[in-house]
Amino acid sequence: MIVRPVTAADLPALIDLACSTGAGLTTLPANEARLAQRVEWAEKSFRGEAEQGDADYLFVMEDDHESVVGISAIAAAVGLREPWYNYRMGLTVSGSRELNIHKRIPTLFLANDLTGNSELCSLFLHADHRTGWNGRLLSKARMLFMAEFRELFASKVIAEMRGVSDAEGQSPFWDCLGRHFFKMAFTQADYLTGVGNKAIVAELMPKFPLYTCFLSEAAREVIGKVHPDTEPALAMLKSEGFTYQGYVDIFDAGPAIECETAKVRAVAASQRLVLAIGTPGDDAPPFLIHNRKRSTCRITSAPARLAAGTLVVDPATARRLRLSAGALVRAVPVFAEPSPG
Repeated sequence: MIVRPVTAADLPALIDLACSTGAGLTTLPANEARLAQRVEWAEKSFRGEAEQGDADYLFVMEDDHESVVGISAIAAAVGLREPWYNYRMGLTVSGSRELNIHKRIPTLFLANDLTGNSELCSLFLHADHRTGWNGRLLSKARMLFMAEFRELFASKVIAEMRGVSDAEGQSPFWDCLGRHFFKMAFTQADYLTGVGNKAIVAELMPKFPLYTCFLSEAAREVIGKVHPDTEPALAMLKSEGFTYQGYVDIFDAGPAIECETAKVRAVAASQRLVLAIGTPGDDAPPFLIHNRKRSTCRITSAPARLAAGTLVVDPATARRLRLSAGALVRAVPVFAEPSPG
């Protein structure tokens, strides 16, 4: 498998992937015109022709037969062109000493606090390929790209995780809250945000603090929770240093997690190394390996061995990266080393 920048030739494969994602992945709508526009901006971004507020680094994963099987992306800075909304979880405290009442009520506050951060987004891997290291490669390849081109990204990176919805695409949070302000189902609102109308939809949401005690039990239970299909991605990002700080999506209440870019494990632990071609060994751990290019970026995962400032890989891995021995690469172990003790 290889992760590389998207090209216009990938558009039919992207449409097929978008049609299979279901509800909740707002940045990958099944809309050919919107996806074509996004691919065009991605190509400009990789060429260095887009300003930070517009830069969208869209990657695809392809197998050795050059079939596109997955997608992931980095938005360089969210909210610089239109408002970026989240709910921030807080507390409202009320009490009466005379009546011996003290109440702590969880409250949702509409906020733009995450504006300007970089965002990991649009992660989707075809179900037939969710094996081995593929999911980790597709997600973490973005982090290795950020490590190589730190100047392109913000000091903090976020990821909005897909919230809870059922097999029919119904969201308990939306059904209890959002649908009262729109004459549409969650899947339709989700689609509109994906084709560029998030700010318009968000403007119609209530601006005042929302006491969660007024929500249904089903809605309260999913605040800050992820869709079952998203749990592996959440665990993976947590292993890279991401944490939940109380921000949730305004539509499905999925959590927004965050980390200082420099402290993301794959960024902080990555190294620049000289590529060597040989036999890594049967016990060689898997590494993420980046050819350090921008517009012709290629990132893969493979067993590799560190040896005196070099990274030893097998010939097939070098071919996937389109590199020869002696080239410089950026690499990091796929898995974090266990903490001492």
